[in-house]
Amino acid sequence: MMKLSLAVLAATLAFGQTAPAPATAAQMRVNQLSQTLNLTDAQKASALSIFTTSITNAQTIQTSLRTNQQSIADAVKKNDSATIDSLAAASGVLQGKALAINAKADAAFYAILTTDQKAIYDARPHGGPGGPGGRRGH
Repeated sequence: MMKLSLAVLAATLAFGQTAPAPATAAQMRVNQLSQTLNLTDAQKASALSIFTTSITNAQTIQTSLRTNQQSIADAVKKNDSATIDSLAAASGVLQGKALAINAKADAAFYAILTTDQKAIYDARPHGGPGGPGGRRGH
């Protein structure tokens, strides 16, 4: 679910392209979820807000991760093991923050679903909220 919008973000960052605006990425995700879960207009509006906020917040983390990765590359060229260790630990913290942002958005979205919608959502291949494959370093 969120994996889709974050995969788009990660792919565009990897290839140096401009990522879609948070509202655009969120709308793509809401459209996909709506098709699967038959969301009401009120649920769509809530989901759009939830995912726009999370994608916006995740972009800040992604920027920090890109800077961190460049610093690691620079430290590799200098054979600076201490800096590599420090930056790798910082990268882990940033990835954890991104995971938390995405998991909280998924939790907020899951909370607005009906019991029937939750059953459909849980049956999806990702294993439901936070299930296997449901999260990535988005």
